[in-house]
Amino acid sequence: MEFIAQYGLFLAQAVTIVVALLVVLTAIVSLGHRQKGQPDGHIEIRHINDRYKDMADVIRQHVIDKNTFKLEQKAARKAAKQKSKADKKAARSADKKGQGSQACPSKPRLFTLSFDGDMNAGATENLREEISAVLSQTKEGDAILLKLESPGGLVHSYGLAASQLQRIKDAGVPLTIAVDKVAASGGYMMACLADRILAAPFAVIGSIGVLAQIPNFHRLLKKHDIDYELLTAGEYKRTMTMFGENTDKAREKFSQDLELTHELFKSFVKEARPSLDIDKVATGEVWYGRNALQEGLVDEIGTSDAFIQQRLADWEIYEVRYLQKKQWQEKLGMAAESTLERSIQKLWQRSRSPLV
Repeated sequence: MEFIAQYGLFLAQAVTIVVALLVVLTAIVSLGHRQKGQPDGHIEIRHINDRYKDMADVIRQHVIDKNTFKLEQKAARKAAKQKSKADKKAARSADKKGQGSQACPSKPRLFTLSFDGDMNAGATENLREEISAVLSQTKEGDAILLKLESPGGLVHSYGLAASQLQRIKDAGVPLTIAVDKVAASGGYMMACLADRILAAPFAVIGSIGVLAQIPNFHRLLKKHDIDYELLTAGEYKRTMTMFGENTDKAREKFSQDLELTHELFKSFVKEARPSLDIDKVATGEVWYGRNALQEGLVDEIGTSDAFIQQRLADWEIYEVRYLQKKQWQEKLGMAAESTLERSIQKLWQRSRSPLV
């Protein structure tokens, strides 16, 4: 029995070593592939008009007479064929006259993007690529819809995300932002740049404020006779600290920095929406959609779905997404990080919103 126990222990150790080696080798191979310059991701585009048409066809197929449905489909195919012939004939005629595509006006295009924000505004990289792709193809009459959801997060991260939206403004492309659930703090920093903001009736809007929470373990360390030393050069290189003893002077300086950040935030929002009574709304409060409309934080009550559906007949609508390639190690790490962040966000939302 002792031999079996020793053999089992040896086998477990051997398996542990082999698994560790495989993990290391996989990481090395993964880094090697990245260094070879393989593409990190790609753009995917979906024609929303076709998607809604397919859904409507599925419903009609089941709610109307089968023969009627077949006749409708046949008539639709015939009309599409005739339209295609007419468009080609008009294009050939325009080419002969030297007018090019000007003689064949097409429907305006609406490009829809999505931003699902976390504390680090991690979706910014995808948003950057999507905006770059769309702006390279937009023409006069086109527009962009961003479906935005974010409870806010790090100032510098959301500042960069907002800067990506500023690129759309600088290009002169109309930008509508739809908030179906929440655009608070950093989320509203992004939303305020829109030419028009839509909000669902109970979407959470606002929270134009700044906060910082810092745990301090100084008394715990002192209780266990543990010294903590922090060396700095510069009077305000470090103000508040997690492990050292915080002073009133440090707290005062930290509060001043927060106030400065808040003033910058207020100025940014005021510049984007000059009609706002910024001192009234920049108190860190949040408003539901209807109240936000009264305060001037949004321009219209509605959802992204309604906005899109109202334009199906007159616009060509495309959903644009940038998808990044990720190794399994990244997927595993991101899954754990995403789970933790979602838990934190849920706690934050529950602490700020009543339950129904």
